[in-house]
Amino acid sequence: MSTVTISAADVNKLRQQTGAGMMDCRKALMESNGDFEAAIDYLRKKGQKVAANRSDRDAKEGVVIAKANAENTYGIVLNLTSETDFVAKNADFIAFAQEIADIALATKVTTIDELKAASMGNATIGERLMETVAKIGEKIDVSRFEQVTADAVVPYIHSGYRIGVLVGMNQAANEGIITAGKDVAMQIAAMNPLAVDADSVPAETVAREKAIAVEQIVAEGKAADMAEKIAAGKLNKFFKDNTLLPQAFVKDNGKTVAEYLNSVNKGLTVTTFKRIAVGA
Repeated sequence: MSTVTISAADVNKLRQQTGAGMMDCRKALMESNGDFEAAIDYLRKKGQKVAANRSDRDAKEGVVIAKANAENTYGIVLNLTSETDFVAKNADFIAFAQEIADIALATKVTTIDELKAASMGNATIGERLMETVAKIGEKIDVSRFEQVTADAVVPYIHSGYRIGVLVGMNQAANEGIITAGKDVAMQIAAMNPLAVDADSVPAETVAREKAIAVEQIVAEGKAADMAEKIAAGKLNKFFKDNTLLPQAFVKDNGKTVAEYLNSVNKGLTVTTFKRIAVGA
């Protein structure tokens, strides 16, 4: 028997790696002198259903699920990852992702850790993930999770579960607003804007873009005071191309997204959005 001290953190780490029970993990570590790889082998030899969810394995495939509640006031979007697209395209894998998304929507958890701790039948989602890893032999995980609350929340799933979008808007949902929300969500999926508008772009991004513009202009031989003015124009072009509301609306290039929304309902606008893409 080992004389090595096994901490609760060590036991929990092995449990997260394997999905085995706490007491089984403690015993495996004691029998293996605290060696995690040997402990995993010990559990396997004892017939435990072990999922060695190793951190050094890449899981860059998967599916993205976006859903909203019946009132369209709250929505979630999450990415369930896998190692191969073969697994990602499997109907059971997609159904598993849908079930996780339903639980996230119903429980209104706010973090991935809370989501993994939520109940799924007689186990937690985290335990179900480990069981599925053991079953399919690939690393799978919930890698990203976002939520939106707004007067109207419209979900959209693009391109075979490869991109999911949530759009939050400032007016209560009705048929016209939901249709507009889906139009805008498709825009977000295709164009991947940085933010809703210029005011929503992080200050560090603005500073970086301005510094690059000034440096380019000065390198062209312009005076510093002139460079500042020209850089301001370049920043406006950057905001127009890279934020949602001033972008040309993909379904009608004669309008911006802001103008399209206002034509649907006066004052209608986007307050926030979330976009998750497989592999991003």
